[in-house]
Amino acid sequence: MTGASDPAATDEPPTSTGTSWASSAGVRRNMQANRPRDTAPELAIRRACHSRGLRYRIHTRPVSSLRRQADMTFRKARVAVFIDGCYWHGCPIHFVEPKANASFWKDKIEKNRQRDAETNSELEKHGWIVLRFWEHEDPELCAGTIEQVVRQVTAVTKRCSDAAPDH
Repeated sequence: MTGASDPAATDEPPTSTGTSWASSAGVRRNMQANRPRDTAPELAIRRACHSRGLRYRIHTRPVSSLRRQADMTFRKARVAVFIDGCYWHGCPIHFVEPKANASFWKDKIEKNRQRDAETNSELEKHGWIVLRFWEHEDPELCAGTIEQVVRQVTAVTKRCSDAAPDH
């Protein structure tokens, strides 16, 4: 039988220092309950895009060699959409640094921001247009922006292919 002081008795995996990253078991449960995909803001934007007649793929890698998944991809238009959470991506309006484990979270959020910038850069190098929205933004406005970009790129692509001589 394991006691309460036995690390094996808790559901918190130890870090390299032997402690969990969470400041308490309750905090750990809350953080684990955060969904990595299909969040309410993401679903609202997807519904709004779908109602506008846009069709897309969800949670796919725009570039197979890049280990990053976009929330929505429009392959023909080469548009990748990301809906960023205010906490996890450090929204300049809503992000509040936590008081517990402040240095851990500061580093974590900064690494997320750097990875976002790297993702944007890599996708753009491969010819993709990257659209990023914060979870607090109006889903209809986001869908309007997405629709405008996708339809504009698709129209330009169609005109270019129509103008190309047949061989």
